[in-house]
Amino acid sequence: MEEQKFLKTLGNRDVLALAFGAMIGWGWVVTTGLWITEAGSLGAILAFILGGILVIFVGLTYAELASSLPLAGGEHVYSYKAMGRVPSFITTWAIVLGYVSVVAFEAVALPTVFEYLIPNYSKGYLYTIAGWDVTITWAGVGILGSILIAWVNFRGIKFSTAITFIFTLVIAIAGILLITGSSFSGSTANMQPLFENGMAGLLTVIIMTPFMFVGFDVIPQAAEEINLPQRQIGKLLIFSVILAVIWYILVIFGVSRILTPSEMAESNLVTADAMAKAFGGSQFMGNVLVLGGIGGILTSWIGFYVGGSRAIYALAKAGMLPKSLGELHPKYNTPHKAIMLIAVLSTAAPLFGRPALVWLVDAGGLGLVVSWFMVAVSFIILRKKVPNMHRPFKLPGGTAIGWIAACMALGVSVLYMPGMPSALIWPYEWIIVFAWAILGFIFYKTSMSKYGAENSDKHMDEEIDRVIQFDDQPELKKKSL
Repeated sequence: MEEQKFLKTLGNRDVLALAFGAMIGWGWVVTTGLWITEAGSLGAILAFILGGILVIFVGLTYAELASSLPLAGGEHVYSYKAMGRVPSFITTWAIVLGYVSVVAFEAVALPTVFEYLIPNYSKGYLYTIAGWDVTITWAGVGILGSILIAWVNFRGIKFSTAITFIFTLVIAIAGILLITGSSFSGSTANMQPLFENGMAGLLTVIIMTPFMFVGFDVIPQAAEEINLPQRQIGKLLIFSVILAVIWYILVIFGVSRILTPSEMAESNLVTADAMAKAFGGSQFMGNVLVLGGIGGILTSWIGFYVGGSRAIYALAKAGMLPKSLGELHPKYNTPHKAIMLIAVLSTAAPLFGRPALVWLVDAGGLGLVVSWFMVAVSFIILRKKVPNMHRPFKLPGGTAIGWIAACMALGVSVLYMPGMPSALIWPYEWIIVFAWAILGFIFYKTSMSKYGAENSDKHMDEEIDRVIQFDDQPELKKKSL
């Protein structure tokens, strides 16, 4: 019986909506005020420009590799071809931490946004975590939302991306209204102070930016399901990053023009309050923006289920995780068991309350930049190791862009370390990182003992041979070295 494979069903619209929707998410609604108060209006914009430059350089390395090796798992494949099995597992397990943290983040963000739409709905006290009271209704909204999104992803990627496209339009409408309102009702005087807390403030916002831009890397994860020329995959990846950079800059600019620093300090949902004020104190318009925020939660939630489940699927197929996680559903062609694993983690997140938002952002952000660093290194190595590999989206300048991406990703990684102004919080955030590393070590060692390293390498080599092409063969036959 022939092995079941992913179906190639995604077009331009699907891919762009999947990546842009995943990147935008909910952060622009709930944390814009924090960015501005930490670094100032211009400081926050500068932080996102710098963070965006980092992500564009990293994205360029992804674009070349994704067009050359269009296999599910993305980073898993590139790092294996460049460095071997163990670095490949470390890279992929790090990105899975980032993906799972976003999925869990959205499960906490959903009940948070309901507080704006339905004030005082949180009832039924359960317990207190880090000063936050967890209630039955608050946690229940997050848990129900998590189950619903898991079901959407279970049903198939075409179904998921159709819903993502609709909600991406909702996000765009809300954002355009906010920017338009700020243009007519805002004032540049409100943007003072332009900079706040000096370099420490700037760095604090910069380390948040990887988490806000993560999402473009969902495209390589779903590469086997994209029905487009390989070069087009790279183009869409970079275009989605540029769109996200512009989006965040415009939102920060719009909010800082409308609200004064004191109004931001008093607001629970800065972007929604800015929208309401821009339209003469209209609560209805504030709710419109919140609906855009809910759209962002759903698009991001769906996108990272896609990315996380495909990364777990790829590891399982290679025998680096339990092989049952690498099974596709017979009807929907989705990695349903990997989706269920993520669903369990996501559904548990609301039980940790609102403080989990910050813990997940920071811990997941470290996993993301570590993975980005490893992909940049893989790009450099593969340029040397396999110079004749066909690269439909080939970057100019040899390995220069890879070196820039690697240095920038490494530099951002250092900002998470103890002693830095923006270090991870002890113990909560470091516990997440260490627990994830230990869990990965146990999974890897157990799987290697059960399935064998030789089996893993054989699978990876066969998968890569299935798609790799070479420039020195006129007909570009798929063939291994």
